[in-house]
Amino acid sequence: MGYPRQIYFFNITLHSILKIVIIGSGDVGIDLSLMLSGERQDVTIIDQSREALKRCAESSDILVIEGNGTSPNILVKAGVPTCDLVIAATNSDEVNIVASMMSKRLGAKKVIARVRNEELLGEAAPVKPADLGIDVIINPELSLAGEITLLVKRAAASDLIEIAGGRMQVIGIRLPAGSPLIGLSMEEYAGNNANIDFRVVAIYRGGITIIPRGNHLFRANDQIFVISLSEHIKQIIRSTGVGEQSVQNIMIAGGTRVGQRVAQLLCQQARGWKIKLIEPSYEASYQIASENRNILVLQGDPTDPGLLASEGITDTDVFIAVTDDEESNIISCLMAKHLKVPKVIAMVSKPDYIPLSQTIGLDASVNKKTSIANEIHRYVLGSNLMQVAGLHGIDAEILQLKISANSNVAGKQVKHLRLPEGCMIGGIVHDQSVSVATGNDTLNPGDSVFVFCRHAVINAVADYLR
Repeated sequence: MGYPRQIYFFNITLHSILKIVIIGSGDVGIDLSLMLSGERQDVTIIDQSREALKRCAESSDILVIEGNGTSPNILVKAGVPTCDLVIAATNSDEVNIVASMMSKRLGAKKVIARVRNEELLGEAAPVKPADLGIDVIINPELSLAGEITLLVKRAAASDLIEIAGGRMQVIGIRLPAGSPLIGLSMEEYAGNNANIDFRVVAIYRGGITIIPRGNHLFRANDQIFVISLSEHIKQIIRSTGVGEQSVQNIMIAGGTRVGQRVAQLLCQQARGWKIKLIEPSYEASYQIASENRNILVLQGDPTDPGLLASEGITDTDVFIAVTDDEESNIISCLMAKHLKVPKVIAMVSKPDYIPLSQTIGLDASVNKKTSIANEIHRYVLGSNLMQVAGLHGIDAEILQLKISANSNVAGKQVKHLRLPEGCMIGGIVHDQSVSVATGNDTLNPGDSVFVFCRHAVINAVADYLR
């Protein structure tokens, strides 16, 4: 099965200013530091690259320290002994592990580490993350591979996120010109499908993100995001006029860590899928083939039209481009789309490319840096409110709020809430049951709610719901 994003609750007070130390000013470290600094957190970043630290210091109000993140003196200088959270986000597993051990020993309250080695993740692992001073491990390749696997399983989706332990899903679907939804209001859509529990929680239209109300009309090329119980997703797809695509043949361009992990996860689905993986390097392709007997590994250039044609690109149902060159990923996906491949998925590294990807013809795009930054970010938002996921390429977040006994909304019906403009409650977890939220639902202490909101109103939502 895939790897849906998990939810952790840390005992960090909501809206207090946190002292956060980030080790590593690579792309992930910079994205995180800018994100957290923009939320007025007390952020310090450690790196040996003076040039990278200079970029951080010029971009925002961040304290930068030049030095080795595994040096005890540097960690003390950065304030690790009294900090709330340390994030070890360098490109080296070894550096992150050593930095985590030292940070925990020095007194850091919580430690998150970026670690690619999956030997630490299994229940039977001889060494647990806690033994190394790590509270939470983030594995970007594994998270991204799980995300791609979910998209393949729902080939009609542009986005697919599992929440509430997989019992609910948020699915993104682009409405074709012939969709029966075009011209209907949300109220009419719901009325025509009263046998399905669902709610449209966001619409992406012409570069603008809309948190819709009942009178909003659907238009051609709208990208809609719907929350529903997992067993109703197929009905949701059919109701939009987008047929659920049959998947038999899958081609993966790139034998990167992500590409290999995607291939392995797809093989584990036991659906009889035929999987081909194209890798330019002869040595890498030979090694991948020797380690993965269920995958047909080809050595060649995934942007070569002749190679794609000779290997049956026209019979491929899903084409996935996950090389380290995002331009190659985009080009090969566009080429596959031109050759009538029903579903193409590209891994891109620049977040700015994500909203453009579907405009130029890609069905879905995923971003490793944004994925890991969002995953770490949700642990910072507190014990009651936390980010479950960002919706790719649009101005919207999925937040989970646990209703406490003294919450402003405890005991109130959803329809009587005065939520800030630009947010919506989409799902409720009560005891062991999950449901799509309706206006008549009452929020009780102990319930969890999934809130969909634009970035600009996250703090306003937190103030109202805490």
